[in-house]
Amino acid sequence: MTFPDAPDERQARRQFVRRRQKMVFTIAISALAVILVIALLVVFGTLGHLNKQSTQTKPNYGVSVPCAPADSTVLKHTEVRVRVLNGTNKNGLGVAVMQSLRNRGFNMQGAGDFPTKTELARTEIRFGINGISQGYTVGRQFKDAVLRMDDRADDLVDVVIGATFNDLAQEHKVSGVGMPITSIKGCVADPKTITNLPKHES
Repeated sequence: MTFPDAPDERQARRQFVRRRQKMVFTIAISALAVILVIALLVVFGTLGHLNKQSTQTKPNYGVSVPCAPADSTVLKHTEVRVRVLNGTNKNGLGVAVMQSLRNRGFNMQGAGDFPTKTELARTEIRFGINGISQGYTVGRQFKDAVLRMDDRADDLVDVVIGATFNDLAQEHKVSGVGMPITSIKGCVADPKTITNLPKHES
C-alpha cells in the first residue's frame, strides 16, 4: 500500500525543482553574456586590426604621392638638401637623425622641432613639386616613412621624425646612387593634380 506524499515533502520537492531551474537559467544567461562579450571583443578587435592592417598595406600608407619624374635616378646625396624636424617627444632624436644622414653624405640644413602639440605617429618625408626626386632619394633611407608633398616651392626635403621611427634602413641596401627611381605603386602622374597640400613649415 502507498501513501500520498506528505504536504511538507511535496513543498520541499517543488522548492528543490524551482531552485534547480533557477540555477540552470542563471548559468545559461551567464554563459550567453560571456559569449556575447567575447564576440564583441573579437569583432571590434578584429575590425580595428584589419583597419590598421589595411592602412599599412596601402601604397605609401594611403597618402597620395606624385610619381618620380620620367627617367629620374637616385641623386648623389651631396646634391640633396635635407632638414630634420623632431615630431616626437624624445629630446635629441632630430639631431641624432641629422647626424646619421650627414654621415651618409646628405647636405644637411640643420635640425629642429616640428610644430605640433601631439606626437607624429609615422615619419614623413616632405618635399615640394620641385623636389620630387630629392624626396624619393631621401625616402629610401627610411623603413616605414610616408612620402608627402606639400606646398613648398624649393627643393629642400624635410624629414619629420615620427613615433614609429627606430633606425635608418641599412645603408648598403639603399645607396643606389644613379639607379632609376622606382615610383610608388598608385602614384599620381601629374603632381599638379594633388590638392589640399599641407603648408610648408619654414
